[in-house]
Amino acid sequence: MDAISQLQEQVNKIATIAFTTIGTLQRDAPPVRISPNYPESESAPPPNPNPTDDATDFAVQPKLMSADLVKAAKQFDALVSALPLSEGGEEAQLKRIADLEAENSLVGQELEKQLEAAERELDEVRELFGQAADHCLNLKKPE
Repeated sequence: MDAISQLQEQVNKIATIAFTTIGTLQRDAPPVRISPNYPESESAPPPNPNPTDDATDFAVQPKLMSADLVKAAKQFDALVSALPLSEGGEEAQLKRIADLEAENSLVGQELEKQLEAAERELDEVRELFGQAADHCLNLKKPE
């Protein structure tokens, strides 16, 4: 896999971890009272005086998920640092781009010439095929 594809995969992995982390936190976060002056909803469950393993898991989950996110970010940084450095700076890059565009233009012109020649040859073949078909029809004698 090339370097750009690896970088894209790592960005996708970071995005997945971030979305999963946010979704998990939203889903599993215990309710928090907005204000002591705000009345409790009658449908809200009463606070649990004895926290269970779920509360302990929720306290640990953000740490684990953030560690995964940091690990993925470090892997991304390692991939970026492994990219080859551009040589010669911006001017050399612009010159290289101009050279490639000129080469691309020449190749495009050559392809256009070849396409025109192929179309002329196709027209000739069609004409010859038409003539051959006419000769075959003229050679047949009606019964």
